[in-house]
Amino acid sequence: MAIEKPSESRRVASTKPLVPQFTVKDYSQFFVAGIMTHAAMTPIDVVKTRIQIDPSLARHSLFAAGQKIVAAEGPRGLLTGFGPTAVGYLVQGGAKFSGYEFWKKKFVEVAGSQEDAVKHRTAIYLGASSVAEFFADILLTPLEATRIRLVSDRTYASGLMTGFARLAREGGIREMYAGFLPIICKQIPYAIGQFTVNEFCHEVAFRRLSEETKRNMGSSGRFTIDLGSGIVAGFAAAILSHPADTLLSQINKGHGPTGSMTYRLVTLARQTGPIGIWAGLGPRMIMTAGLVAGQFLIYGEIKKGESIALGSPPGIEIHKNHKDYKGKKPKANQL
Repeated sequence: MAIEKPSESRRVASTKPLVPQFTVKDYSQFFVAGIMTHAAMTPIDVVKTRIQIDPSLARHSLFAAGQKIVAAEGPRGLLTGFGPTAVGYLVQGGAKFSGYEFWKKKFVEVAGSQEDAVKHRTAIYLGASSVAEFFADILLTPLEATRIRLVSDRTYASGLMTGFARLAREGGIREMYAGFLPIICKQIPYAIGQFTVNEFCHEVAFRRLSEETKRNMGSSGRFTIDLGSGIVAGFAAAILSHPADTLLSQINKGHGPTGSMTYRLVTLARQTGPIGIWAGLGPRMIMTAGLVAGQFLIYGEIKKGESIALGSPPGIEIHKNHKDYKGKKPKANQL
């Protein structure tokens, strides 16, 4: 009997799933993490976009450009494009976060074991974030085109619905998705910086902590790590995606030649130059750091499964030498 117990134990352990079996409800809760913060960043995003597309603001700081916009258009000028920003990034952000969990789970399953998943975790992070972003951008592109038209031309339409209707009526599907290539060129590097850098920041932070510190870590310690990781990830996301973001603003304003999207991007890049293509990076880094940090603070709480309101399960962790920093032994399906 004593000989059979280890064998039985191994047999039972082998039947445990490699990854959690997330339900539709679980993914809907992950979706919530992506929709909470972007609309609040609208004023900074408006100023950033105007710096990119308005030559008179090109050399202004975020604060100076904001002052100039308010002086010319009033405080409401900073809320231009609020509707499509809120709706577009609410949908896209939610789809990206839930999609990241979905594709991360799939790629971990492809890896086949915890050891192989940890070994290839960089490829898993890159693949999951890229694929999730691609599908999320299908939802985002028409609303982003509407937003930039509203920001760049105050007379274009009175709001989201009228602007979207005018764009659909005058430009059709072609104009609504004219920015899809530059959007994925912008958003996929953004998602890579956002998710991959955040994962590795957490991994580095917890590696440097002693086991005693991890066991005794309170909510303030977790908050500090989540906030710091989110800020660094936000900076990385902004830098990696900024050149395409500048070109996207130019295209949606109607700048550049006609022709294929690749030709238009190359021509605009030449016209913008190596300095102009980085215009507005400072404001965008501030906006993105706040956005990403805010999202991950919420997302972290959801993934820990501690939210009374949501009660969602933890996400999948494949950090090297990952151990639960509360001192609990990780469950087999929460690797």
